Amino acid sequence: MNTACGAQAFNCIPVHLSEIPVLSLALFREHVVRRVAENGRLVSLFGSPCGSGVRLYAVLGTADSGGFTVLAADPGDRYPALTPDCAQASWFEREIAEQWGIRPDGHPWLKPLRFHRSWRAGHDAWGRGPGEPIEPSVTEFYRVEGEEVHEVAVGPVHAGIIEPGHFRFQCHGENVMHLEISLGYQHRGIERRLTGEPSPRIMHYLEALAGDTSIGHGLAYCQGMEALTRTPVSFRAEEIRGIALELERLANHAGDLGALSGDVGYLPTASFCGRLRGDLLNITALACGNRFGRGWLRPGGVAWDLTPDLLGQMLDRLDRTSRDLNGALELLFNSPSVMARFEETGALTPALCQELGLVGVAARACNVGRDVRFEHPAGIYRFVSIPLTTWPTGDVFARAQVRRGEIRQSTHFIRQRLEELSEGSACTAPARRPVADSLVISLVEGWRGEICHAIITGADGRIARYKVVDPSFHNWMGLALALRGQQISDFPLCNKSFNLSYCGFDL
Repeated sequence: MNTACGAQAFNCIPVHLSEIPVLSLALFREHVVRRVAENGRLVSLFGSPCGSGVRLYAVLGTADSGGFTVLAADPGDRYPALTPDCAQASWFEREIAEQWGIRPDGHPWLKPLRFHRSWRAGHDAWGRGPGEPIEPSVTEFYRVEGEEVHEVAVGPVHAGIIEPGHFRFQCHGENVMHLEISLGYQHRGIERRLTGEPSPRIMHYLEALAGDTSIGHGLAYCQGMEALTRTPVSFRAEEIRGIALELERLANHAGDLGALSGDVGYLPTASFCGRLRGDLLNITALACGNRFGRGWLRPGGVAWDLTPDLLGQMLDRLDRTSRDLNGALELLFNSPSVMARFEETGALTPALCQELGLVGVAARACNVGRDVRFEHPAGIYRFVSIPLTTWPTGDVFARAQVRRGEIRQSTHFIRQRLEELSEGSACTAPARRPVADSLVISLVEGWRGEICHAIITGADGRIARYKVVDPSFHNWMGLALALRGQQISDFPLCNKSFNLSYCGFDL
């Protein structure tokens, strides 16, 4: 449906490109800023090739609607930045400048995100010629100067087996005044690989996009392609996909609560959860042969069905693991010394959450009921709801409590689906060609939060643009602001309470 200032779109329902109005830059900017200020949210903002230039697309969501508003504009090589009036646009605009060489004039801190060359030959937002290096002035860090002010640099190489990311703290004594986060070390150019003729290889890219969210990103791709090809999916396949997604949530939440315990030196729960995360991953491996669920989902259904014998084994393992996990978490949340470290550490307010557009656990811990399974349900979640878990305090304690509540809800969901799995086929349906000149928004509530895949097809049905927004993209700035006014020794605890993805951001 076309409105005066945007096309109305819904999760996993294609919109023809002709229905998306191309606005003037002034009207485009005005509409985005106003909608976000009116309790809306910038779900995605990206550029897509259009003729000899690039067209900007904005996907806006609101709390009182089950859909989105999609609008477009042709910026040329520069346009007035949205960021001064819409903080949620900041990293999106930096990304667009880097990818397409389109400069957002007035952006307060314009610098690269992933340090790669522009995708458009001869276009660079920083005025570089072919082969010229990035100037130091483009990549310099924010600095605070004064007596007893010092700078602490962490990474990108960290202890242990961990992804690379660079953190630059501006401190006065032990107090953190500002944290700047610089990523891009895991940049693999995945988005560029997703365009062209749809092929089975795309699924492998997306399952490895953020390794701990193979099911989440894989499901977003499947739903998007099924919408574009009008491929039906059986109810049984939808149930199995829901089981896979909630198993992924269970395993990661259990691992995070164990890691939070380890960060404050509480070893009983840390030790238990390290093992129990593995037990939950092994339930997924029992179902499809891979602990992270790779190869389980395919457009049109699933590649691995669940036999009656397998259902019994999964139920038995789930019951045993849940019993042990509940015991480990009772120890954690009944320990006053641990709760004292969690409470009032790294707190964010609901107002700041809304301003930054946070998603997932970080948002629900600020008492913001933001969850794709409720706001934009697709698949099994259109028929079966999971109670929303929120907490009001916005601190490490709240983020731990949200994870604990979601463990309970996901366990109940999985058990119910395993016990009542529908009859019928769950096999992958034959692929069809995507509809031409269309846009589809595919959202999934991954274990970190909202995953958004936007797919645009050309006149020949090939994929002209594939845009991925991992929940980490929205939430890294939340971590930076949660550290303000905290002790620098609180960083590991705050960092783990968000547990964001480097590679999911870098793509």
